[in-house]
Amino acid sequence: MTIKKSASANWSGDIKSGKGSISSESGALESQPYGFNTRFEDKAGTNPEELVAAAHCACYSMALSLALTEADYVADDIKTTATVSLDEVDDGFEVSHIALNVEAKIEGISQLKFDELCVQTKEGCPISKLMNAEISLSTHLN
Repeated sequence: MTIKKSASANWSGDIKSGKGSISSESGALESQPYGFNTRFEDKAGTNPEELVAAAHCACYSMALSLALTEADYVADDIKTTATVSLDEVDDGFEVSHIALNVEAKIEGISQLKFDELCVQTKEGCPISKLMNAEISLSTHLN
């Protein structure tokens, strides 16, 4: 089974003053602005690293829910935050690191079992498998 999802981006202008917009197939993103200023100057709008972070934490949370279900646990709450690091390197820029932080409330699970399932999920998450960057993980069970 293959599932395909798509998004599109439009860009006009040079790198510094140009502007772009990104839209997703589902309509969740509709002509969302992005540009040099949203990526490097913290202006309003999105950027590729933020979108990667959103995709990674969403995928991870769903994958952790699956791992918990398979281990006979149900989460009351899972909150995953992904922080993507973009670093300047000799030949341009690269995403060098993604830090996942997971906080969850799960009835009856031990910290040891929770950590085990979190690590297993980090390795098995489809978006984690996509990344060519170091991925660190911290966990907190409420």
